[in-house]
Amino acid sequence: MNRFLSFRVLASLGAVMLGLAITATQTHTQAGVTDAVPGLSATSNGFAEEFCGVGPFRQAVVANSPNSPEIPPGECSFDTAAQEFGAIDTEAEGLGPIFNNSGCGTCHFTPDLGGSSQITEKRAGFFNGSTFFDHPGGSLIQDRSLDPAQQEVVTDPKTNVFAFRSSLNVAGDGFVEAISNTTLQNIANGQPISIRGQVVSVAVFEAPGSNRVGRFGWKGQQASMVSFSADAYVNEMGITSPLQPDENTSNGVPVGARDTVPAGHPDDPAFPDTDGVDVELFALFMRSLPPPARDARRAATTAAQTGSNIFDSIGCDNCHVRSIVTVAPGTLINGGALRVGNALGNKRIRPFSDFLLHDVDTGDGIVQNGGQGSRNRMRTPPLWGLRLRGRFMHDGQSLTLTDAIRRHGNQADFARDAFNALGSTSKSNLLAFLNSL
Repeated sequence: MNRFLSFRVLASLGAVMLGLAITATQTHTQAGVTDAVPGLSATSNGFAEEFCGVGPFRQAVVANSPNSPEIPPGECSFDTAAQEFGAIDTEAEGLGPIFNNSGCGTCHFTPDLGGSSQITEKRAGFFNGSTFFDHPGGSLIQDRSLDPAQQEVVTDPKTNVFAFRSSLNVAGDGFVEAISNTTLQNIANGQPISIRGQVVSVAVFEAPGSNRVGRFGWKGQQASMVSFSADAYVNEMGITSPLQPDENTSNGVPVGARDTVPAGHPDDPAFPDTDGVDVELFALFMRSLPPPARDARRAATTAAQTGSNIFDSIGCDNCHVRSIVTVAPGTLINGGALRVGNALGNKRIRPFSDFLLHDVDTGDGIVQNGGQGSRNRMRTPPLWGLRLRGRFMHDGQSLTLTDAIRRHGNQADFARDAFNALGSTSKSNLLAFLNSL
């Protein structure tokens, strides 16, 4: 990526400061658990300042990946990471040949850079009654192409599975990354067998040979921010990196000569997308975002407080787990590729998710990392920042919270039926609580 020259001026970044986020750089190891400071604006939670600074949790000490580069000192900052995340790429910078969009910020910008959006991606495949097969070239069908002859469309006449997935909010994901495998497994073990979530083990790209519990994406298909960034770079923008060096095909056909910016030239300025720094900057930005803040005014109302109790009483909190604590500062995660610092360690977050896969009768029919049994399972979406969305569920097809709740089934039968049995006042109070998140 041609840094800064390709940066799109994001009108609301800095102009619309919706949140209460606070940059909280810390230089000492915390003795106990503290609450993560929430916010809505694209400001740093303190990770970037630690990572790019000179203290005990600086990049040279905490990052250890043999196949992904360090961020150069002159570029290692939250501001640079935010600019990269919000930049628009061109073909000369590696975009395409097949892709969904031209920058991270184009799909993650509500209410601010790093948020969600109404944009969806398309997936397809074939299910023969017992086994799911990807569409030729993979289940992801990119919507755009630099060459009309390579535009991806559904070509296999056997295709009978189609799915859309909406863009997710990435704010607070650095804290989610800092949750231990054991914590997520313990959450699953503590759930009733009938609604127990599936724990998925996935590869960590920056730590070859290492696996970790997946927690990002609608299928929990990624476990680290760097892996997540590299995956999105190649699949959503068609830009390769050392972690994902191979271009996608077009319906299974190699893109060939149209790939004008091939991988494998990290020292050649003509090939700026291959040094992996952009991937690391994307991860730096997401790790540095605070968790979405609640609407304090709405949360203080009697209706929302009553609705909070109803949320628990009808069983929503079994999967939409209220509170999770991250690992202690100094803990190695991601197969040893990252050591957690003070900004993310020993922090209590309130994501309202267990980050596990569940079958709530709205699965998309796609199999990725969870095996054939995960075909109709989806990761529990975090409810923090819920009030800022106008489309719900993985496909964005529910336009009201009531509709979203009533679409729940299978493992969520009990909670849905309990909601339907509520009186009108209790339903109103529950919705008041949800609209405060």
